[in-house]
Amino acid sequence: MALTDIQVRKAKPVEKPQRLFDGGGFYLEVTPAGGKLWRWKYRVAGKEKRLALGSYPEVSLAEACEKHMAARKTLANGIDPGEQRKLEKLVRSGGSENSFGAIALELLAMRTKKNAKSTAVRNGCNDPLKTCSGVNFPRRRHR
Repeated sequence: MALTDIQVRKAKPVEKPQRLFDGGGFYLEVTPAGGKLWRWKYRVAGKEKRLALGSYPEVSLAEACEKHMAARKTLANGIDPGEQRKLEKLVRSGGSENSFGAIALELLAMRTKKNAKSTAVRNGCNDPLKTCSGVNFPRRRHR
């Protein structure tokens, strides 16, 4: 049975999260706090995953269905929509300004100013007045 706008509006919170399914893994999750969240349950390589598609008042039933169909097409092309979303978010944020390596280099540069020159050389900073660009940090891979 297809989900209707009236069913979505009339859905009331209960003490446990309630799921109103539309079909194809697409459903509305009603939380005990009263939130109504659009979700899609799908499988990739035998693992079950969930993709958030928005919350009800901001995203209507029609918009959520469009997002669901777009995500299904992405999965049909062999791309995990959740991983694609993470990658797009990483590209939007610039990716490396808050990475471990960038923050560690900043910390080493700050400490180099107050430490002795021998300590800075030992930490990988040959010139205590410059940043520690000679330090190599391994790249962490996403799973």
